[in-house]
Amino acid sequence: MASLNKDNKKDFEKFIEHVHEEEKLLAIILRTDFKKEGIDFFTPCDFSQQLGYMNRAKGYKIEPHIHRKIERTIEYTQEVLFIKSGKVRVDFYKNDKTYLSSKLLNSGDVILLSAGGHGFEMLEDSEIIEVKQGPFAGNIDKSRFEFVSKNKLDIKK
Repeated sequence: MASLNKDNKKDFEKFIEHVHEEEKLLAIILRTDFKKEGIDFFTPCDFSQQLGYMNRAKGYKIEPHIHRKIERTIEYTQEVLFIKSGKVRVDFYKNDKTYLSSKLLNSGDVILLSAGGHGFEMLEDSEIIEVKQGPFAGNIDKSRFEFVSKNKLDIKK
């Protein structure tokens, strides 16, 4: 695995990818090869789902703590997917259901989906772990629509 330091922005960008629709951040992809010392959060503080990375040496301690009850307002579901195994194509869409582009996710990659639309195709047998806010809202949480046609796919590297 490659090690990073924050001064090496070009290397950092190889392992942390941002998907945008103009200025709106749709997704953050953390590639499996990302590695650095310490702790880093990749999401803005106002995101209702926070994505961070921690690498601590043996013996490092985190003080015991309890999270206080704080009322928060969640307007949109944000979700984090851990690609445990396999290969997955994620397609990104604008809020008006217009296709933007696609990315490939591999075993070990993590993606935070923060805005816009998205769809997936499993390119290999895949295991995915999903984390999102609750409580579960059932079918009222999603507005489903048709996949982009294969001849219009634009897979960004």
